[in-house]
Amino acid sequence: MAINLKERPIFVIGHERSGTTLLMAMLGHHKRIAVPEVGWLFPRFYPYLYTHGDLNQEENLRTLADEMLFGLNHNLWGMDLNPRNAVDEILSEVKERSFAGIYCAMHERFAKENGNKPRWGQKTPHNLYFVGPILECFPNAQFIFIVRDGRDAATDYLESAFGPTNIFCAAESWKLSWNAVKPWREKLDSSTWMDITYEDLVRQPEQMVQKVCEFLGEDYDPAMLDFWKGEIGQARGQTRDHKPLGHAVSDKYIGIHKRLLSIRDQEVFTAVAGKELEEAGYENSVKPCEITPEDEALYREKDGRVRTALLDSPGGHILFESYRDWLVDQREARKRKGLWDDSQYGKVWPEGDPYEELIIGYRAWKKWKDHFSVKRQYTAKGVVF
Repeated sequence: MAINLKERPIFVIGHERSGTTLLMAMLGHHKRIAVPEVGWLFPRFYPYLYTHGDLNQEENLRTLADEMLFGLNHNLWGMDLNPRNAVDEILSEVKERSFAGIYCAMHERFAKENGNKPRWGQKTPHNLYFVGPILECFPNAQFIFIVRDGRDAATDYLESAFGPTNIFCAAESWKLSWNAVKPWREKLDSSTWMDITYEDLVRQPEQMVQKVCEFLGEDYDPAMLDFWKGEIGQARGQTRDHKPLGHAVSDKYIGIHKRLLSIRDQEVFTAVAGKELEEAGYENSVKPCEITPEDEALYREKDGRVRTALLDSPGGHILFESYRDWLVDQREARKRKGLWDDSQYGKVWPEGDPYEELIIGYRAWKKWKDHFSVKRQYTAKGVVF
């Protein structure tokens, strides 16, 4: 079923390390728009909803709501919910007994607690793979896709504590996300889809934010440029990987690949995603190098091994990875109870896709977590997102 909201929901999408968090923080500072921290709800849950059984049954609906609420990267999005009855409170506000109903109720509750704002948005980068399902759930949704020079995004990945760990895999990830949205850009009209670039946003922040507001049908709010003074900006700014969110917009991160990527790395990126880079409007004078199947296999194996080793490093994502793995355990437990069976496996994309783990947001692959016997961790200290 679908939920048509009077105030159109907003979805900020784009490849990771491309400015999605910056835009999220800006939108959340608009007087009428509330945007919570990243949710990862469509990637984590939508492909596997069938494993919850019939959601008209109270127990199944409660299980889904419980997993969605308590699996948020940021604990309950900071909402004033008593963990004992949080599920009851959210379910009392659903517009329909469905994933979309729970999703909407969670965002509306957040908006209510954050200035009683009438409109909500969500920023999860990998929602770009779920534009179709989002439209099925919220037919009048609006999408803002932000793209950044893939070489800079790849460089940021390689400097971060998460994501691809070599240039081949970083380029492959950027290419995959760019191609995922191409059909929707061509299909959706200008009242539903907006493209912006990271470079324009940080070079002309006021002008670009005004254009975003115009697309959304909202009055421009100058407070949006003070995003860095807000809760998300201040919290994110304390972390190594999101330090730029702790100060005003800057264009100093444009072109970082020229300084931080070797010529060889730039040649690899061109070999993998040069065509898509040009499609996105970025000039590239570096010629591609040859990458053999043996090279590809080695790049992927190294990436898998290093990703796994970094899970519990400073800034690593072992907490969220553990929760994602726990969700798989719960799906298997429901299977044993007879709520679903193998005849349904692989029928919902991206199940069975070669990039399934990447698409749904895993930071390391099961093969290597099993190989290294990675221990799960469900508590952490410090700022966690």
